[in-house]
Amino acid sequence: MTYLQGVVLGVVQGLTEFLPVSSSGHLILVPHVLGWPDQGLAFDAVMHLGTLVALLAYFRRELIALATGKLSRGLGAIVVVATLPGALAGVLFGKLIEEHLRWPLAIAISTGAWALVMWAADRRARGAPGGVGDPLERIGWGQGIVIGCAQALALIPGTSRSGITITAALLGGLDRATAARFSFLLGIPITAGAGGLKALHLAKTGLPPGELGPLLAALLAAFLSGWCAVWFLVGYLRTRSLRPFVIYRLLLALAIFLVVLRG
Repeated sequence: MTYLQGVVLGVVQGLTEFLPVSSSGHLILVPHVLGWPDQGLAFDAVMHLGTLVALLAYFRRELIALATGKLSRGLGAIVVVATLPGALAGVLFGKLIEEHLRWPLAIAISTGAWALVMWAADRRARGAPGGVGDPLERIGWGQGIVIGCAQALALIPGTSRSGITITAALLGGLDRATAARFSFLLGIPITAGAGGLKALHLAKTGLPPGELGPLLAALLAAFLSGWCAVWFLVGYLRTRSLRPFVIYRLLLALAIFLVVLRG
């Protein structure tokens, strides 16, 4: 991997991991278009660590408030329990899905199909809530568990973890900005777990020769672009809809179909 590849793929991963547009679709399409080889395990591990740090940096105030009791610890408990369906699905089905569903046509179908579900959920989204306190504290156990179960579907390539959890949150009655914030909070444990496992595997196998520098560049690019993506989406959804992302996903699905057809 070159420095250019590391930076480009890091930016792509950081943006698409948090914007509801499917990171797997982009990480297949971009190398194919540019004629680059598969980025491999080392890149995957580094990207998870980069996006995890981005989440921790953005939500540092909420995490400190949870730890000190200024934000309801019930929210922390909901996040932990809501993480379990995705973690369990990853243990049971992760390898099977990786071997049989990570191919371009399946990703294109998933990207397009979930775009339509997102569109339906966005049309029934509620306005920003009034009242005192952080809207996150008003998320109930039922809402949290449903969103957590939806997160398990993100194992299917092309689904988008943020996309499916925001969609489920909107269907569960949350407003757009709160849905995005809870989706990202929910992503912290699952991203930490996935990144930790991949990093452990990488520690056992070792880095390919000469790739430390490009991987560090990719890590920095993923962190910076990931933080910007979270900041942008939370602010954007306070006043705007998901419609542009729905349209973009449909166009992305079409682009992947065309790539497949051209071989």
